[in-house]
Formats: sequence, structure tokens, C-alpha cells
Amino acid sequence: MSTKDVIYELRTKNGLSQDELAEKVFVTRQAVSRWETGETVPNTETLKLLSKLFNVSINTLLGSPRQLICQCCGMPLEDSIISREKDGTLNEDYCQWCYADGTYTYSDMDDLIDVCVQHMVGEDFTEEQARAYMKQRLPQLDYWKRYEELSDDGQFEEFKEKLIQEINDLHIEGMPKVEKLNALVGRFVNLPYRLPSGAEVKFLDDQVTYLGNQLEPEFSGDRCFGVLASMDFILVSTYGKDGADPELVLYKKR
Repeated sequence: MSTKDVIYELRTKNGLSQDELAEKVFVTRQAVSRWETGETVPNTETLKLLSKLFNVSINTLLGSPRQLICQCCGMPLEDSIISREKDGTLNEDYCQWCYADGTYTYSDMDDLIDVCVQHMVGEDFTEEQARAYMKQRLPQLDYWKRYEELSDDGQFEEFKEKLIQEINDLHIEGMPKVEKLNALVGRFVNLPYRLPSGAEVKFLDDQVTYLGNQLEPEFSGDRCFGVLASMDFILVSTYGKDGADPELVLYKKR
């Protein structure tokens, strides 16, 4: 699909007239008309405004001329999993798991490999093959090439260690100690919890990346513990297979 078709489709899908779109991105109606006839394309700054307005990447606006790849983990990127800056704009270099709200979430390549391998095994890879592939692939990516330049001198790792200590200090019965916290995107872990009133509530934002982990209980049973945390809260729950029948154990403001 060409840029003119993408802009027309996004505009009409969102119920905007050419005048209304022009007003939102600070151009004239004639400029929008020329985009949609293919006479011109938006300049860089306008593309950024359109990207934020329609919640799609600039790559998509330009007709997807290239395959985006996360420059930390190597995952192919689609608009739904592209990372965001603190102001909500899309960062087309990373996925939501590797870069969240202006923060890189991985400083140890081996930790990232451990996480990736879990998802690759069984998808045409043995564990050994997946690990070997990632060890060869990651050093070729921009984040790891420029790690000394891009890293935060361990500040995010210190924050994770502090969170882990806070969670373990809760001493929740039956839950083993947390050893690691991984990046988890909200929409994949935003379970609905039933309140005493019978109403169901979700505590997370689907678009936000959190820190968390799944833990097997210390005692026998078929329910897992789920831990999620951010700068603002700690949430602990239990649930069955594939997140079935979630029960909230603790929600604590930090």
C-alpha cells in the first residue's frame, strides 16, 4: 500500500474529514488532499505527528518499505509491539519488551538470551540451536554494538534489584523468592480480577511495559504465582493454566 492510500485509509477509518486531519497536524486541507492524490508526501515532522495521531509507525505511513527489527533482541516489529518513548511516540528501533518509556530493559545479553530461548524452543529450534543462534545474532544488533554509549550505567538494574527485595520482603505464603524480573507488556498479562462485589477489574495499561515473572508455588498445586511491578505498585496474583481463574493476592502502592 502506498503512502497516499495509507493516509486516506487511516483518515476515513478514524472518521476525520480532510479539514479535521489538517487541523490536527497543522497543515492546510490542500496539503492533505495532495498527500491523498500522491502529489506529495508529508515531511518528517508531519510524519511524526501523523504517527502519534494514528498510533502507527512512520514505516507504516510510508507503505512499509522496510522490515523493522528490534535492535536489541532481533524480533521482527509490527506496529502493535513497537516501543514507546516517555511522551508516547513510537521508537521504531525496539520492541516493547526491550525498551519501555525511554528505558532499556536489558543490560545482560545472557539474560535476554535466556528469555528469548524459552519462546523459540519448539518453533523449529531445539534449545541448543536457539541459544547458539541468539549468541551469534545479538552482537550484530545496534543496541549491543553501542551498549557502552546507550546503557544507563546500571541504574535500571539497581531499580530491578530494589523491586525484587521489596517483593521478597512481603513474605507471601507459598511463593518462592523472586530471583529475576523480566519485561512484560501489559496487554499480555492484564488479567481481570473479580472483586468481592462481583465486578471484574483490570489494574494494568495494555500499552505499558511492566516488570514481572511467573513462579511455581513452593507447595504442590496447579496454580502459579504471578508477580508484576512498576515504579508505582507491586501486584501479586495466582492463576491456573494460561491465566485461568486469576485471584488477586496483593496490590500494593509503592
